[in-house]
Amino acid sequence: MATLQGGLLGSDPGALSPAQLEQLRNFKIQTRIANEKYLRTHKEVELLISGFFREMFLKRPDNIQEFAADYFTDPRLPNKIHMQLIKEKKAA
Repeated sequence: MATLQGGLLGSDPGALSPAQLEQLRNFKIQTRIANEKYLRTHKEVELLISGFFREMFLKRPDNIQEFAADYFTDPRLPNKIHMQLIKEKKAA
């Protein structure tokens, strides 16, 4: 499509209407709120991710995908997370 300084010539059939833009904005806000609520009630997600990053930065593996597969399939991982949750509850 030909362009003009600062914009497109003609209408853009893929563009959203103002009402659709508002619906999209509200959907994004509600999704973010729902995600925040979920993460706050599932502390184990934060522990899983922070533990993974901590180990990754300490070990700096060449093959990140293999490291991630090993990390998240470690049979000891659920117990580690459980113990960390207990420790955090005692500290609170």
